[in-house]
Amino acid sequence: MFVPPKLKHGDEVRVVAPSKSLGIIAQEQREFAQERFEKLGLKVTFASHVEEMDDFQSSSVKSRLADLHEAFADPQVKGIFTVIGGFNCNQLLAGLDYSLIRNNPKVFCGYSDTTALQNAILAKAGVVTYSGPAFSSFAMKKGFEYTLSYFKKCVMESEPFAIEEASTWSDDAWYLDQENRQFNPTKGWLSLSSGEAEGRIVGGNLCTLNLLLGTEYMPDLRNAILFLEDDYLSSPEIWDRNLQAVLHQPDFKEVRGVVIGRFQRGSQMRSEFLQKIHDTKPELHSIPVVANVDFGHTSPFITFPIGGVARLSVVGERAELHLVEH
Repeated sequence: MFVPPKLKHGDEVRVVAPSKSLGIIAQEQREFAQERFEKLGLKVTFASHVEEMDDFQSSSVKSRLADLHEAFADPQVKGIFTVIGGFNCNQLLAGLDYSLIRNNPKVFCGYSDTTALQNAILAKAGVVTYSGPAFSSFAMKKGFEYTLSYFKKCVMESEPFAIEEASTWSDDAWYLDQENRQFNPTKGWLSLSSGEAEGRIVGGNLCTLNLLLGTEYMPDLRNAILFLEDDYLSSPEIWDRNLQAVLHQPDFKEVRGVVIGRFQRGSQMRSEFLQKIHDTKPELHSIPVVANVDFGHTSPFITFPIGGVARLSVVGERAELHLVEH
């Protein structure tokens, strides 16, 4: 397993658009995000085709692959950030140069649709990537402190650390109105089954991860702790069937634990639904499972290493989560 060097003051980071284009991001938000990176001591550069935009708010496979390969090949670039998520970065998997990535491991960070790239890189190159804020996420003016703190812990520092629950969370369209934000108190993680486990992290956005099932791009689930989340499009029924698809994988029987991210309100997911779904899955009853952890499509959220190592303990209603290797 290749863990990329941590980002440090003075490093160059490259913004790429493997899904949606930078063209959908307002100029004011781009500038604010860039300023925030610069306050971390990081120099931001943009990929050659990052502004290209077609009828699907994306760009050609050729352009997107060229930008990714150029970023991994450039020795001056120490980190790579996706603009935002989208729907189509799995188009790139067959054309990626995994040897190039393996020979030039560097911080690669984003979430949502980027899940397909990150888990394929783990499966094919054995390189740790980071599910965390995209470039556009850094444009959030309020309620970003928790996100930024865990980003720095994961990609700019080396020590193991514990994940603590955020004190408040939000599900508003902050990118449309930066000033009138609604933050709600959190109510604690939801313990679904008890146990203790340590394992390598696989996962991210569940519906995107499931695009890899049955392909060479799906990581090995043996001895894994799955981190899974989904957005407002995932109702309890859709979450149930997508989760079941993962449970049907032959190597799921060797999964050691499951961590589920916080759901958006639009999903209509509730704690009692999560418990009922869990109760119908005997594959989950003998391993620790916890939900409502701060990652996914609500804010703020943690950064976690896909391919890194986590330790999970769930005893009764008490759950503890540590990132051991990142």
